[in-house]
Order: sequence, then C-alpha cells, then structure tokens
Amino acid sequence: MSSRSLSGHASAADAGYRGRFAPSPTGDLHAGSLLAAFASWLLARQAGGAWLVRIEDLDPPREVPGAADRQLQALAGFGLLSDEAVVRQSRRHALYEAALTDLLDRGLAFACHCSRSDLAATGGIHRRCVSARAGGAPQPAIRLRVADGATVDFDDALLGKQSQDVAATVGDFVLRRADGYWAYQLAVVVDDADQAITDVVRGADLLDSTARQILLQRALGLATPRYAHLPLLVDAQGRKLSKSDAAHPLDPSDPLPALRAVWRALGQDEQALIAVETVTQLLDTARVSFSPAQIPQAAAGLAAMHNDHRTNAV
Repeated sequence: MSSRSLSGHASAADAGYRGRFAPSPTGDLHAGSLLAAFASWLLARQAGGAWLVRIEDLDPPREVPGAADRQLQALAGFGLLSDEAVVRQSRRHALYEAALTDLLDRGLAFACHCSRSDLAATGGIHRRCVSARAGGAPQPAIRLRVADGATVDFDDALLGKQSQDVAATVGDFVLRRADGYWAYQLAVVVDDADQAITDVVRGADLLDSTARQILLQRALGLATPRYAHLPLLVDAQGRKLSKSDAAHPLDPSDPLPALRAVWRALGQDEQALIAVETVTQLLDTARVSFSPAQIPQAAAGLAAMHNDHRTNAV
C-alpha cells in the first residue's frame, strides 16, 4: 500500500472531505460490514471530514425484512452514527430517472432486450444487441453505450494504479434492469454526486465496479471521488464473509470485542486500545492512533477476528 496515496486521501480535509458507508439490507451487520464501516469512519475522522450512512435498498427480491433498521441500530451500538440524515435509495427514484433520461436523450444509453443466454457466447459482454426480440415484451433493460477501447485508469489510495478496458471486460453495462429495478452502478454514481461524496472507502470486492462508475460519472458530467478499496474478511475457504456461513450477525450490546477485532484486521496496533473500557473511549483513541499506512492489501482470514478470546460477537 502506498503511504503517498493515503496521505493524499487524508489531506482531503482542506477540500471538505465527505465519506460514506452504504450497506445493502440483505442481512444483519457482520464483521466484514463493520470493518468497512469502521475504516471509512476512521479515514473521515482523521481527515476532519463528514461520514454519512446510506441504505442501498434498491433490490427488493434480495432484501431481508427489517435488516436496514437492524443495521442502523447495530451501527449505533458501535458508536458509528451518520453525521447527516440517513439516505435510503428507495426514496430517490426521481434522481435516477432524471439521470437515465439525460443519458437516453443524448444517445449515451439505449434499450436492450438481450438476456444472459443471448450473451452467453460472449461471456456476458455486450457489444451489440443480438436478441431476436425488438420493441416487444418483456420490458428492455437500459444500458450505457461503452465506446470501443474505453479504458479507465485511476489511482486507488490503498491498491495503487488501476486500469480496466471496460469495453473489452464488461461491455455496455446495465443502468436499469429488465425487471424495472435500478442497477447499482447508476444509483451509486447519482447518490455519491448528490451527497457530494469526495472519498469512497469500501471493500475490494467492489474494485471491479469502479471503472464503470467513473465512465458513468464522465457521461453525466459529474465529479469523480477518490477511491480506497479495503481488504476483505474471508472464511477458511477464502470466501467473502458476506457469502459465508461464518458471517454471524454482530452483537452491538457487547461492541468492544468486535471493534478491537476489526481494528486488528485493519493492521493496527492492538496495544493502542488495550486500556479502553467504553465505546466512546475506543473511538476517541482509535481516531488519534489510526495509521492508514498499516492497512493490509491482502484479504484477512476470519481467524484474525478470533485472536481475542473475548470476541464472541463474530
């Protein structure tokens, strides 16, 4: 990891640093979620900036009833409170519709009836419509038109220089799905711009989405925030924790063990927090002791969360 890039990340205080944590309500808060929330909060606090919470509830078939409220309650138990009113994507359809209409009106997006099976021969990469259906049911998806050779280069504050040929590796990507639901890529770009987010700190599983989001920001004439992609917590089989049976919900009534554990997974000095006795003390101490340069690039095994025998919350 580059201390140069992370020091640049922290200096964003002069530019009004605004970070965010944006969970999807597909389950309760688990250790991997807490790591992302805590790290993004620490970077925002170290920069003297704001930290926001946004609920990304745009996929009803995958949502768990009550999960969003339980996530917010858990964050509160860990002392991680949004500096502004919590935003829920499900209440922001008009913003997404306006952005999509703009892209369609300028010929930068188009209707597409291609299904996954239609695109099987190209590995799911869309470069031209191949579906026999045209203009009929079912409702088409809307895709962003990606120019041939469209390559995006960016500097990740944790992982360094990144480059992706979006046309070759992704193709024309979906902005509104055929089932009528908004695609993640459009919603997150519109929301980050609307909330004036300057720094996106999130798990490395979303690194592959970044080039698409930058292309979309450019198409909409929006500013591009800085990005930092955190190491993932994985189980013994190397699976992302959110997709693992080991992803037990956290217990916000006993927050210190879990906070110490994610602090350790972020590569930080365990001794810095050894004497703290309350969440407030831990957060205050973590804020001044946090060293972004110590965050590892590689995924952390779930065992890192269990080194402390007191950690019964993960």
